[in-house]
Amino acid sequence: MTNLPNDGQTRPPFDGQAPALIDRVVNLMDPDGDILLNMSREQACETVRSGDAEAVGKLRGQFAICQQQGKTIRMARSIGRPMRYFLAKRAEGPALIIAERMSEILEQLKQEGLADQFHPSYTRMVPAHYLLELKLVGCPDPNPELTRYFAPERNRLPADIDAIGAMYMERLAEVIDQFLVTIPADEPIGVMFSGGIDSGSVLLLVDHLLRKRGHSTSRLKAFTLAISGQPGDVQQAREFLKAVNLEMVLETIEVEPADIRWQDAVEAIEDYKPLDVQSATMGYALLRELRNRYPDWKYLIDGDGGDENLKDYPIEDNPELTVRSVLGNRMLYQEGWGVDAVKHSLVYSGGQSRGHSRTSMPAGQFGFKGFSPYAIPAVIEIAEAVPFVALTDWDHQKLYALKGQIIAAGIKHVTGTEMPIYEKRRFQHGAVDAQTFRTLFPDKDQDYRDEFALMMESKLS
Repeated sequence: MTNLPNDGQTRPPFDGQAPALIDRVVNLMDPDGDILLNMSREQACETVRSGDAEAVGKLRGQFAICQQQGKTIRMARSIGRPMRYFLAKRAEGPALIIAERMSEILEQLKQEGLADQFHPSYTRMVPAHYLLELKLVGCPDPNPELTRYFAPERNRLPADIDAIGAMYMERLAEVIDQFLVTIPADEPIGVMFSGGIDSGSVLLLVDHLLRKRGHSTSRLKAFTLAISGQPGDVQQAREFLKAVNLEMVLETIEVEPADIRWQDAVEAIEDYKPLDVQSATMGYALLRELRNRYPDWKYLIDGDGGDENLKDYPIEDNPELTVRSVLGNRMLYQEGWGVDAVKHSLVYSGGQSRGHSRTSMPAGQFGFKGFSPYAIPAVIEIAEAVPFVALTDWDHQKLYALKGQIIAAGIKHVTGTEMPIYEKRRFQHGAVDAQTFRTLFPDKDQDYRDEFALMMESKLS
C-alpha cells in the first residue's frame, strides 16, 4: 500500500450494479461521548432526526449525533467530537458504517469480511456546523446534502474591548456552568493547564463557578506537562497561579523524553498534519501519565479553541494566509476554507473541525471525558461578532494582542480577578525545551505522512 494520505474524492469504481437504497446502518458512535447542555439525549436525537437545521442550531453542547428516518440518514456534530462514515458494498445491499475513528470502521469491515474495500480516503468526515443528509446510496455513491446549522452574524458588537470581554466571558462561564451540572458533585475536575490565556481563563471560571455553588477548590486540579526538567509552561503555570492565589491546584505531570513517541499520536488521531501530531503527542503523554496516577479520574476541561475564536495564530507562519483572509472569512480557523472550497478535505474536514482530534482522540483513548467550552457554537457566536477590523485596522500585532485584552477584561468583569497575560506559545513548545523538541520530532512533513501510511497498512494486515 502506498500514498495512503489522500484528501481527494477518490471512490471505489462503479461495479455495474443498479443503484440501491440504504438497507443497513451500523452506528458505532458511543452516546456517552456526547455532552448535551440544554436538552435530553432523546430531544437532541429527535432534533437531528427532524432535519430542521434551525432547530439543530439550538442544540448546545459537544456532540456527534446520527439518526435514521426511513431511508434518510441525518448526521450533525460540533467541533468537539469527530464523526466519520463509510459506505460498504455487500451482495445483499449496501451498509453505511458510522464511527468516530477510521480504525473502528475498518474493524467492522473485517468482521463482515469486507476489509478489502477499505481505504482511508474512502472515509468521510461530517463537517462541523452542518446537518448532513444521505438519502439514496448505491453505485455510484451520491453526494450528501449539507445544510449549515450555525451561521453567526459577524462584526455586530461595538468596538469596545471591555464590553466585548464581558459578553464573551459571560457566555463562556454560562457554558462551563452547564457542563458542571452534568458532573456528580463528588467527582474531581482537571484542567489541562499551561498558564496561557485560554487554559488560564477556563481555570479561573471553573474555580469561580465551583465556589459560587459552595464547592471546595479542592475538587480542582491544574495539570501541567513537563518533559525533562523545567520547560516554559511549568514556570508560567506557577507564576500564573501564584498571581491569582491558586498555587495549591497545580500538579506537574513529569514525563521523560524517552517516553515520548510522536508515532503514538499519529495512531491516536489518525492524521499526519505536523502541528496537530506534535500537539497530540504532548497531550497523549500527559493523559497516559495522568491515567497511571489516577485510574478513576474522568472529567477534564481545556482551552482548546480559544486561539481559533480570536484569531491568535501567527499569520506569517502560513504562506496561504494574509490578515485580510483571516479577518475576511467567517470561522476560517474553525472550519478551514469551507465545504465548497477546492481545498476542503472530505476525508478530514478543515480547520479546527479537523484539528480538534489532537485533543479529543487521546482523551477518549485513555477513558477521559473531555470538554472544550471555547469550541461550543454558543461561545464561537460571540467571538465571530467581534469587530476585528475596527479594533485592529488590519494590523497583525494589534490582532495578536487583542485576545489577551478581551479575555483579561472579561475575566475581571466576571470574577473580579486580575488575570496575568503571557505571550502565546503552542502546547508542544511550552511542554519541552527547544533542544529536546528537535530530538523528538521529524523535520519533514513527509515523515508524518509515511508513518500514517505504515500505521494504516499494519491495521489492514
